[in-house]
This record gives sequence, structure tokens and C-alpha cells, in this order.
Amino acid sequence: MGRIRRVGPVAAFAAVLVLAVGACTPVGGGATASSSASGAQAGRIRLPNDVPPGLLAGLPRSWDELRRWKFADWDNWASKHVFRNPVVRDLWSPDRMDAAQPQQPAPPAAPPPAGDNGTEPDPAPVAAVPVARPYTQYPASGKVFSTAPGGGIGQCSATVVEDPAHPGKSNLVWTAAHCVHEGKGGDWFRNLIFVPAYNSSGAASGGHRATLAQVAPLGQWWADKVITSPLWTVEGGHSGDAANQYDFAVLRVHSPDGGAASLEETIGGAVPVWFDAPREKLSVSAWGYPAVKPFNGQELDRCDGGRPSRLSFDPARPAMLTIGCTMTAGASGGGWFAPMPDGRPALVSNTSIGTSAHTTLSGPYLESVARQALAYIAQK
Repeated sequence: MGRIRRVGPVAAFAAVLVLAVGACTPVGGGATASSSASGAQAGRIRLPNDVPPGLLAGLPRSWDELRRWKFADWDNWASKHVFRNPVVRDLWSPDRMDAAQPQQPAPPAAPPPAGDNGTEPDPAPVAAVPVARPYTQYPASGKVFSTAPGGGIGQCSATVVEDPAHPGKSNLVWTAAHCVHEGKGGDWFRNLIFVPAYNSSGAASGGHRATLAQVAPLGQWWADKVITSPLWTVEGGHSGDAANQYDFAVLRVHSPDGGAASLEETIGGAVPVWFDAPREKLSVSAWGYPAVKPFNGQELDRCDGGRPSRLSFDPARPAMLTIGCTMTAGASGGGWFAPMPDGRPALVSNTSIGTSAHTTLSGPYLESVARQALAYIAQK
């Protein structure tokens, strides 16, 4: 397990998380996968037949094959789906970032009923609460901005995570797959940047105009590599479904201003990722920048959701985590944090989809496929 550097601003984040989850005692036990679901784990992956053949290049043919992928397999797939993101100086002004539209798939058209594929009843809504400023106290949280291949600009939330190959010097950022790639039949987003501690002081709140230094106090970090679930690129869509069960992505970023310091060194810390975390023992707090009314995308909020329930569209994939939360689109990609057995906070998921009534959020359960993706990009 990675080590969180409990110094400076990251220690403040840990303190907030401990206070948030202290009153959320895990209840009950997490349901285990049914025997039929277990049998489906080794089944063949049914790839779509209505996308260009080139998009299917390098994909696995079974779930077992995907879970056994090594560095060479990820590298083979990535070489066939190249991400290009040259730096464009002065592109992301405060006004342009403010105008970005929140990215989040629409709620499922037909959400699975409780009991189907292990899906559990939705938890009760939990009101989002503002995170205390300045956000530079916990700068691992921030925003991702991008432009779509066909036009339009988007925003999501994201988290700086530890790099297993470069301890203490991470340049890795965790977010949702739909924040970096259009999904089925589409392409990577462009002009992809990460802004840690966005609008930390609140200078851009309340409709006020702010300087770039005020909204991006720790700089703008451009993505040079990105990895996501291979299946998102051929299945992902505009409404929640089975593709969202692997709706995660990891970016490797750099500062266009140069310098030897990594993102982690610059902001003061990074958060470890807890893979295969025991569902029944989790007490989750989701963080993000919701941007649809009554929110405006300028404030960092959180929902202290406690023990997550399960949401499953496809039993062959890990069931999603679901918590009560009133955050809206814009919170997508934001980190879900839970204390590990030793009390240190870790990322256990990211916001993927929500309900139309904004009562719950769901995020992918991070297991071997997510672990492999992080290990791959850490070695690139």
C-alpha cells in the first residue's frame, strides 16, 4: 500500500476526512457476488459490432484475459489508441475555464432494480457541504478541463494520486474515463489540463472575475499521457450503463513552465489508491466541484456518504459503489475517499454517474484492472 505524506496541506485533508467519516459507522456486511455472477467473471467480452474495426484493436476477448493483462498488453492497446495533447500557451484563461460545461453521463435510462445482479436499494440522500477554504490545504483535489474533438469545452473534478513507481514525486491524476474520452466510436479529448486547488481563495466565486493566479494558484498541469479502461473507448456512452462500471482514468501531467519539481512536490502531497477495498468496511466521502444548479462549479464540496451500497448493470464486472449525495454534474471524476485500517485516507473510487433527482452518486469499484492501469502509466 502506498504511503500518504502527512505533511503540510495533505495533513489538513486527512484531518477533514477523519472528521467527516468519524460519525459514519459502517453498518451491515457487503453482499458477495452471486454464483451466477461468479460464473460470468470468466465469460467472453461481447464487443460492439457497430464501431470502426480500428477501435477494437488490441482489446481483450474475455474478462479473465483483461484481468491478467501485463505491461506489454496495456502498451499494445495504448499504441493503437494514441493520445496527443500538445501544450497551447494561454489557452485556458479564467473566463474560458468558467465557461466550460460539466461532463457527466445522463442517469441510467433503466437503472437495475434492487436484487438484480447484486444491486442494493439506493441509500438516502446526503446533502453536499462546502469544503473550507483555502483549498490549498488539501490541493490533491482539483479540476480537469478539456476540449472535445468536435468542439465544446468541458470540466470535471480530479485527484492527485501517489505514483507507485516514483514515491514522493507523483505526476499522476485520477479522474473518470468520460472526462478524458468520448466513449463508443469517439476519441480522446484535447487540451487536457489539471488545475489543483481550483479557486482556492474564492476570488472567482459570486460571479466575480479573477486572475489566472487566483483560480490556478498552483498552476495548470498539461496531460502528456492518459490511460483508461479499454472497454470505455468502445462502450462508453451518454447515459449510465455497464460501461460506467469501469469509468476511471489516470493522467500523467507536467508543468509547461518547466522545472524539476513534480506535481506532488509542488502541491505538498498525493493520495494513495486503495484497490480491492472491503466494501462492507468503507465509510466514504466524495469530493468534487459540482457545476449544475444549485451549484456553480466554483466551490469544492463533499458528501459524507458512509457505507456505500451496490449498483450493477453487468455481473461480469465489479459492482459500482453508490452513496447518497446531492452533488450535480461537474463533480464527475472527483475522488471518493475512505480511511484505511491504519487511519490514513485513500482514494477508493471516483464519481461516475448520478440520479436525475440528484439524490445519489455512483462510482466504479477499483480492483485489478484499475490497479494494472495505474501501474502501467506509472512505468511510462
